[in-house]
Amino acid sequence: METSSEGAAGAGAVSAPPAGPVDAPPAGPVDAAPTGAGRPPEEGTGGPVREASGAGRRPPGLSPSRAGDFMQCPLLYRFRVIDRLPERPTEAATRGTLVHAVLERLFDAPAAERTAPRAKSLIPGQWDRLRESRPELAELFAEDPDGERLARWLAEAEGLVERWFSLEDPTRLEPAERELFVEAELDSGLRLRGIIDRVDVAPTGEVRIVDYKTGRAPRPEYAEGALFQMKFYALVVWRLKRVVPRRLQLVYLGSGDVLTYDPVPADLERVERKLLALWEAIRRATETGDWRPRQTKLCGWCDHRAHCPEFGGTPPPYPLPVRAAGADTVPQGRMGAD
Repeated sequence: METSSEGAAGAGAVSAPPAGPVDAPPAGPVDAAPTGAGRPPEEGTGGPVREASGAGRRPPGLSPSRAGDFMQCPLLYRFRVIDRLPERPTEAATRGTLVHAVLERLFDAPAAERTAPRAKSLIPGQWDRLRESRPELAELFAEDPDGERLARWLAEAEGLVERWFSLEDPTRLEPAERELFVEAELDSGLRLRGIIDRVDVAPTGEVRIVDYKTGRAPRPEYAEGALFQMKFYALVVWRLKRVVPRRLQLVYLGSGDVLTYDPVPADLERVERKLLALWEAIRRATETGDWRPRQTKLCGWCDHRAHCPEFGGTPPPYPLPVRAAGADTVPQGRMGAD
């Protein structure tokens, strides 16, 4: 694993010398899901939940976000996927969505025009579009009559966008894909889906998967957890194209760091085994209704403490049929290191 703060000169290609921009190969970009472009209404929902309820049957699916929810706290997964409990928008998450939209739209401009001033000029329009598509965001600054908090928040978004230019040079990049919805079915029948911020393809055909993070880079001991999402995407691309991505790259705009990792097939096979075990655990919890809360430092930011037994709350009535534990002889999979 390599952690670095890469300058613009080193960000132009996956592994070829930085002599020019990254171009898509003649064979075309990474395959998108057959359902069409754009973000689905809810990543990773469906699967055992929808099958158990009998509504809107879809192939079993898992996204990095929902996998992360279950690993963090099985009860959180239930609250989000089964109960669909509402969550308040936050300034941090919404700022991240805004910055992602700006970085995506910047590549609509010719290479020479992809400058920091132009990127920052996109922020007001993208913020307007975001509010139109998500009216609930109006409550973020409802108690800000003078607009001071909003102005400060927009300035913070500008700072994150500007910092990106010290880490990568968009005039030397020609992404093959942006905000790409990908979906692949494993031999087991488990369908993996997610949205990749950016896919770069070198002239030699090597693939780099890039993800923007508006927070700070994790400490080295937590780097593996940060890379889980990227390895998930690499597995999906591998199953779609039969090509292991050459590089996975996390761009941390909050701290100005770039975390890179070059996967090999053995890495992705381990991720696949972990996901299969995770999906089996989710299936068993869905059937038995046994969703164990797991208290962590992240509980302080959870919207659902009023419903959580760890904080004296009571979950909503379980809406799905329950099968007694032990009625199924299929063993529950193991999660963790192989």
